[in-house]
Amino acid sequence: MLTIPRIVIAGTHSGCGKTTITSGIMAALTSRGLKVQPFKVGPDFIDPSYHTRICGRHSRNLDPFMMGDDGCRSTFFRASEGADIAVIEGVMGLYDGIDGGDLASTAHIARVLKAPVVLVADAKGMSRSAHALIQGFLAFDPTITIAGVIINRIGSPRHQAMIGQSGVVPVLGWIPRKDEISTKSRHLGLVMAHETESLDGIGSLMDDCCNLDELLSIAAKVPPIGLASSPGESPSSARARIGIALDEAFCFYYQDNFDCLRHQGADLLFFSPLKDSLPDVDGLYLGGGYPELHLPALEAAGCTRDLKKASDDGLPVYGECGGLMYLTREIQADKSYRMAGILPGSAKMTGRIQGLGYVKGTATGVSPLLVPGQTFIGHEFHYSRVIPDADARFAAQLSRGKGILDGNDGLYTSSALGMYTHAYFTAAFARNFIDLAAAFSHR
Repeated sequence: MLTIPRIVIAGTHSGCGKTTITSGIMAALTSRGLKVQPFKVGPDFIDPSYHTRICGRHSRNLDPFMMGDDGCRSTFFRASEGADIAVIEGVMGLYDGIDGGDLASTAHIARVLKAPVVLVADAKGMSRSAHALIQGFLAFDPTITIAGVIINRIGSPRHQAMIGQSGVVPVLGWIPRKDEISTKSRHLGLVMAHETESLDGIGSLMDDCCNLDELLSIAAKVPPIGLASSPGESPSSARARIGIALDEAFCFYYQDNFDCLRHQGADLLFFSPLKDSLPDVDGLYLGGGYPELHLPALEAAGCTRDLKKASDDGLPVYGECGGLMYLTREIQADKSYRMAGILPGSAKMTGRIQGLGYVKGTATGVSPLLVPGQTFIGHEFHYSRVIPDADARFAAQLSRGKGILDGNDGLYTSSALGMYTHAYFTAAFARNFIDLAAAFSHR
């Protein structure tokens, strides 16, 4: 059983300021000397980069669609070890789940973790009506404990006085409108944490404008939670070295996937395709990110030139989204840029979303990296298209999601696989990947 203090920071809607406020609360609590374990509801990669930078602990995704309820509890247990408090940032509005339902909503996670909720309400353009909005959220689902609210974007002391206290639920904070602390966005969402200093000083602002002592008191008054099943087997000893591309171009990863690989016997080596030579590894994992922002550098990189020969020699290579694009012959943006040339096709940047949402799929092809009949779950979000060659083969058919072409995903060769799906790794997938890498290392 686990009784760690915990709080969910939820929003009335996307864009209400919950990422800024959550980051500020994490910073303020960390500055008090508390060990804060951060979490993010849903499949997001960008918000966790802010959490990790602020807290000095890897932020973890909690997603019931991909992980199941007990998977979320298991990740919460493991990640919270040694922490003083867990702070969980929600996704979209509090009650917004898949296909308009409750599944994978912030409320779903609050229920799974028996965690109280602090609701962030954007008061821009309203005064007393803010309380009508808040009371609607309070009454909508009685299984959710909304223990307090934070009113964001207060224009002036007069604006705050016009809103006032409702008495129904305590107001834990009044956050003034400060455009300079808002986070910048681009086509896949907010910019990554390492690219901005816009949240510097946000912890001090939350300390000044929020009742953090009351928030800590709410977080401490939580019941114990337990796991329905044991955490599983002990980690395996290292059987293969897996290279992980991690830099400004490739930065979208679930921390649980790294744990899964290690658990199945991987020694992980992180490197930068932008700056480093191709490392001496037994397998390669290229995550998503922003390769389209670094095309000249990727085209000129020695790693890009060396990848094709390594793959031809049998090195197992797995790429997701941006990694998929990198493995094709070229990426077309303002002009065409030569890429690794491993997968039979080319990628093209477009001006609109080409795929967004959760993915379910089944392996149907003969790619060594996906065993036929193996199922996988994940998420896709991309503004690019991959145009496969006429004779290209696919390793997976999606029952949910768009994939590369007509519901097909997993463009592959004899040793490489590229998918638009950001998969949440299963033990079976990780074990198969490492088995292939181990076999390659012993050739």
